[in-house]
Amino acid sequence: MATKLLRAHLFLLFALIAFWPPPAAAHAIVVASSPAQGQRLAQGECKIELRFNSRIDRARSRLVLMRPDGSSEALGLKETGVGESLEADAKGLQKGSHRLLWQALGVDGHVTHGEILFEVDR
Repeated sequence: MATKLLRAHLFLLFALIAFWPPPAAAHAIVVASSPAQGQRLAQGECKIELRFNSRIDRARSRLVLMRPDGSSEALGLKETGVGESLEADAKGLQKGSHRLLWQALGVDGHVTHGEILFEVDR
């Protein structure tokens, strides 16, 4: 009887280990952006939208625009949209290369960051 109980416990332990779900790896990664990497814009205004592969914490996420003259501007995030995106408006863009620096806190508690380069031709 004790052997059967021991076998049942070992089987249950094995089943729990084998079928236990892996920890969530939901690092926030950009899956789409507007403007897109390397895009050329014809005008000095654009709606910025970054979509991520997981939900993000907007309160701890940010967008910073680096202008061609070296100045930077922290962009105000819109509260609209779904929990997987960051949205802002960029106005008065100068002609030249711009860098959009992003930082996002994913649901896994990890902060990810990156940059998107784009051009303005006006």
